[in-house]
Amino acid sequence: MTYVADPRVDAYIDALPPWQQEVCRQVRDLVHAADPEVEETVKRTVQPYFVLDGNICALLAARDHVNVFLYDGGIVPDPEGIITAGHDNKTARTVAVYEGQTLNAPALSAMVSRIIADNRAGGWRVLKRRTEAPGSRH
Repeated sequence: MTYVADPRVDAYIDALPPWQQEVCRQVRDLVHAADPEVEETVKRTVQPYFVLDGNICALLAARDHVNVFLYDGGIVPDPEGIITAGHDNKTARTVAVYEGQTLNAPALSAMVSRIIADNRAGGWRVLKRRTEAPGSRH
């Protein structure tokens, strides 16, 4: 897969233990595969973010796991139950992957694709307001 890699994201991933590198690279490839226009950057000094018409997701390696923060305002369905934290968070939810676990790539890919579609439709905040508006039929 070909995409423009941000050297700061490379440096972040390269500094991690091998198993975390593998998870982060898998997520990175999956997000870029969802849409060729996805860009990567670093925000909050060191944290890798993937963006397209708004935040899609971010990576944060912790001592014993990797967090994938999904910026969806809780509106993207999670039929396979991959969300591990932030169920009531108004901005982002988390998929935590621990050493030895297999990332549910198909489920994460579906969620990322939906977040990108939502971003292109105005972003989750706009979409949420539309569905919560008085008289809304959703």
